[in-house]
This record gives sequence, structure tokens and C-alpha cells, in this order.
Amino acid sequence: MREQGRKNRPQEPDWIVELGIGNGRPPIEVPAGGCYAAGKRRRPVPRDEARRLLTSGVRACTHCKPDAQLRILD
Repeated sequence: MREQGRKNRPQEPDWIVELGIGNGRPPIEVPAGGCYAAGKRRRPVPRDEARRLLTSGVRACTHCKPDAQLRILD
């Protein structure tokens, strides 16, 4: 039964954006899809959107460092 659950689980996204609380739920952080520190209020995003969010000032996760993975330099 567990094996069937693992097979049917959707594939983990490569990039996610963690959303804030409140009106419009603004993006607050960009972690990689498999980051253990990612919060519950999140949605998957494509690579280009993750890069755009990071370059526009959204914080990069300090645990998985998506800015380094995406080669975004200060």
C-alpha cells in the first residue's frame, strides 16, 4: 500500500515561492523545491519566475541557497 502511494505522489517542483499572509499573499522567500525548510504557504514556480523573483528583491532561502543554484550574483 505504501509503495503505491509513493508511485502516485506528484513529482516535487524544482522551485517554489513561499507566500506571506494577508491581502494578496505577497511572495516572501524563494526556496528550491526539495528544501526541508520551506513553509506550508507555497506554490510551485518555473525557473524563470524564481530567477525574476530573486532579482526583484524577494529573499533567497538561507538553507538551500537558490540564488547560488540559479547563478544569481550580488
